[in-house]
Amino acid sequence: MSAPILIVDDEMPIRRLLRVALERSGYATIEADCAAAAISTLKGTLPQLVLLDLGLPDRDGLELISTFREKSVPIIVLTAREASSEKVAALDLGADDYVTKPFDSEELLARIRSCLRRADERTGRVRKLSVGPLRIDLDGHTVLKDDTEIKLTPKEFTLLSALASHPGKVLTHTHLLREVWGAAHIDHVEYLRVSIRALRKKIEEDPASPQLIQNEPGVGYRFRDGGPLSSGA
Repeated sequence: MSAPILIVDDEMPIRRLLRVALERSGYATIEADCAAAAISTLKGTLPQLVLLDLGLPDRDGLELISTFREKSVPIIVLTAREASSEKVAALDLGADDYVTKPFDSEELLARIRSCLRRADERTGRVRKLSVGPLRIDLDGHTVLKDDTEIKLTPKEFTLLSALASHPGKVLTHTHLLREVWGAAHIDHVEYLRVSIRALRKKIEEDPASPQLIQNEPGVGYRFRDGGPLSSGA
């Protein structure tokens, strides 16, 4: 049996709801009602994923993200905190996704599947991606749309690569600016917005209604998860 999913939440009704939804979908679960209990589980069991509430009674859940990240455990923050600053902090610390309460169980299950798939893909260092008519070769520095090559500037390709390498994961403005333009430009959000607009004009079917590069308002951008990456041709 696969390793369990760890539910870290101090509200018993939420834990029960999550446990039922997860076990119905074939996942094993373990539960922790505080930060200390969550850390204690790591001594005996390494979960395949953590659903982490931020409002814990003994510590702020944000403080636990680095602990799980050190163990290479994927993390989905599941919390009532809606502020963009909280989302940015969680994602910059290493959370893989951020879901606010109340949540839709089916959407959460889809995000869990996506997160686990990305975790599996990371072990293979996959280098090619297909989403709809788009084919991205990260090593060959080529992008095809309907079998026609799209010409991107070096910055546009680096930005697209950063996004496409983490399909389904929100990347914050700060992360993308540091990755593409360098640490000296992390406050220049306008650089990012201009390049995102240019990319959308080249790769989206309808740039005014983008389906591939999606906004996470006030936080960053998410590249659509189009299915498994491939390391083959």
